[in-house]
Amino acid sequence: MSPDHRRKSIDSSDSSSSSDSDSSHKEYGKVKKDKKDKKDKKSKKDKMEHIGAPGFPQMTPPMPQPHFDQQRAAAPIQQAPSSGFRIPLHSSSAFPQRDLAGPPPCQDLDGSPVYIGSAIFDKSVHPCKIGPHLHVPCSVAYGGGEVGHKGRYDLLPFTPDTMEFVRTSQGRVPAGRRPVEGGYEEDGTPLYHAVGMVNGIRVPGKTGAHL
Repeated sequence: MSPDHRRKSIDSSDSSSSSDSDSSHKEYGKVKKDKKDKKDKKSKKDKMEHIGAPGFPQMTPPMPQPHFDQQRAAAPIQQAPSSGFRIPLHSSSAFPQRDLAGPPPCQDLDGSPVYIGSAIFDKSVHPCKIGPHLHVPCSVAYGGGEVGHKGRYDLLPFTPDTMEFVRTSQGRVPAGRRPVEGGYEEDGTPLYHAVGMVNGIRVPGKTGAHL
C-alpha cells in the first residue's frame, strides 16, 4: 500500500474516534506514521538519486559486432577534384610556406617564384598569376595585360607527379587529358589554367574555348 493510502486510512479512523484517549492514541500513531512516511520518502529519494531521474532513459550505444568472415575494406583513394586542391588566401594574408605551396611552376624575369591560382570575384572566378614578391601578389590576365586583384584568391599547389602543361591552342583541351578547372565566367562558361611564353618566360594565364 502506498504512503498516500496509509495517511488516508489513519485520518478517517481519527475522525470516527469517540474518546479523548482514543484520539490521543490515534494522534500519537499518526505522528509515528508521518515519521515513517518521511523515512520511506527519504529512502526512495536516495534510491532515485542513485538510479537516475525517471523519464529520460540513458541511451547506451550498441557495441559493434565483430565480423570474422569479412575482410576489412581498403580505404578509398582520394581523387583530386576537378579544380585541384586549393589553399584559400587573401591579398592581405601571408603567403604559405614552401612545403604547402609546392614548387613554383613559373618564374619572373628576376627569377622570383610565380604560382598559379584563381581570383574570386562577385559573380565569377578567373585563373590568376600569383607572385609573392609583388606588391599586389595576385593578378588576372585581362585585355592583353595584367590587372591586380585585391581580395580573396586560391592558390593551386603544382604537383609534378599529377600535373603537367601540355601544348595546345585556341582553348582546346588536348585529347585524353583532364584539364584543371581554373574558374568560370559570369554566365558559367568554364575557364582553365594556361601558361604562355612572354619575353622568354612562362607566364600563368587563362584559356577557354570561347576566348
